[in-house]
Amino acid sequence: MTSGPRDGGRGRYRLAGDPGHTGRVGRLIAVVLFIALLAPAGLLARAWSLASGRRAVASAAVEFVPTTPPATAQLARQAAHGRRVRKLGFALGVALVVLSVVLFAEASVFLWVPALAVGLLAGVLLAEATRPRARWALSDPPRRPRRGEQISPGLLWTMRGTVAGDVLAALWLADDLGTAPTVIALAVPLAGWLLAEAALLRVLARPLPAEGADVPIDEALRTWTAHLVVAAATVLSVLPLGALLLRAAIDLDDRIAGDGAGLLPVALVAGGFTAILAGLVVAGFLVTWLRPVQQTSHALA
Repeated sequence: MTSGPRDGGRGRYRLAGDPGHTGRVGRLIAVVLFIALLAPAGLLARAWSLASGRRAVASAAVEFVPTTPPATAQLARQAAHGRRVRKLGFALGVALVVLSVVLFAEASVFLWVPALAVGLLAGVLLAEATRPRARWALSDPPRRPRRGEQISPGLLWTMRGTVAGDVLAALWLADDLGTAPTVIALAVPLAGWLLAEAALLRVLARPLPAEGADVPIDEALRTWTAHLVVAAATVLSVLPLGALLLRAAIDLDDRIAGDGAGLLPVALVAGGFTAILAGLVVAGFLVTWLRPVQQTSHALA
């Protein structure tokens, strides 16, 4: 039986539930869904751009402080520590590359860049988590800053949320990934998150300076540390999350059928690309933020 209007007066009728029409609607929904799921990467880029402005304000405050030998020595000590530990992180990355060659032979060529990146980011996190304490006079009674004075809570909870998502995705795909990849997918983001939380706890628990020129320098150091560790931990979690979502999309696409169910692989692909794009954006900010706090007092010249 046929239904619907005649097609152009040529004596033909469209079948009810035209599969071609349904397929076009499904593709349109998939495209809209894909675009909608890419939006979080843009929002995250905007949030980190605002964070860059906060760091610029902290850096400008240091420029208005007169240069003193104790402050110069403290900043030089902090900078030297950061460079030294980041070099150890680079060495760790090279060691991970060598280990991947030993374990996977020719197939390890695809792991060289991720392994080196993990080592470099680990160096950033270790440097900030082990920064030496400042040697200036502390407030008495002790006064401690609030978390929002160092970094936006939104960025902090984004880092924690991506780590949680990474853990859930790794556990979901554990049977398909195997033991070793699952352990790596869990260990890397969790280790980065623990180091970041340790550095943030030190920033929050350390008392503020007593007064004077040490206050803006100390605030800049805290702001630097908070943004570096949150950015590094976010990259360590969001890039593996993107890879896991893409892997899940490939597996689901082979297993499910139907127009409604077919939207799930599209959502996973969009989420995977969004996560990878967001990780690259945050990594771009992180690379430009490795310069240590400096005091040149140009504003007072």
